[in-house]
Amino acid sequence: MTNPLDRFRLDDKVVLITGASSGLGVGFARATAAVGATLVLAARREDRLSALADELRFAGTTVLTHRTDVSVAQDCAAVADAAAAEFGRIDVLVNNAGVGIAGSALREAPEVFAQVVDVNLNGSYWMARACAPHMPEGSSIVNIASVLGHVASRFPQAHYAASKSGVLGLTRDLAQQWSARRGIRVNALCPGYFASEMTNAEGGELLRDLVISNSILGRFGEQEELDSALLFLASPASSYMTGGSLIVDGGLSATV
Repeated sequence: MTNPLDRFRLDDKVVLITGASSGLGVGFARATAAVGATLVLAARREDRLSALADELRFAGTTVLTHRTDVSVAQDCAAVADAAAAEFGRIDVLVNNAGVGIAGSALREAPEVFAQVVDVNLNGSYWMARACAPHMPEGSSIVNIASVLGHVASRFPQAHYAASKSGVLGLTRDLAQQWSARRGIRVNALCPGYFASEMTNAEGGELLRDLVISNSILGRFGEQEELDSALLFLASPASSYMTGGSLIVDGGLSATV
């Protein structure tokens, strides 16, 4: 009898993670490495990528790093090509790179809105398009969206909410295009609030108080609580799921 936990393994799978130099991306790299993945780590900060790669290699994981700005289509093509050249294929893409700050829609500069959309939405599209030709049947794309793609934020975050709502639409459409025809599943992971550089920035205490007051579990999530959801979507454990979204938010969206 097969052990159901084996379906969460990523042995001999090549996993490409964007935004891997900090925050949730670092946790996702460690989690996928722990279940056997070979990793391609992409981000703009090469020094941090190098430090994480050294840590993972010391533990026995094969790692390739590549400086990548996901808002630049050519960068996305370059990292996908490098992964395919090194390992022959890409089995899992985790579109994790993201930015976002709070700001009034009437005050924020147009270039700020454009930058957030460029990274969060356009970057997910460029990466998916670059990786798909290198992904065999049975592969998985996990787009990191947000609970704010489903519900309104209590902070002014029009750019972030719009970009993450767009990621959900992108997820559904790419699933329709690629799942039956190419065998690539495409799903979205929608975190609530987790401790990260983004949530620890200016205004972090106010945000923490908001989450405590307005979510069922009354706290920020822990990295490992999101890692398990990521492993589900990335692995064969979710082989009958595509075009969907998985919300992991401590019940925040249930109270809105």
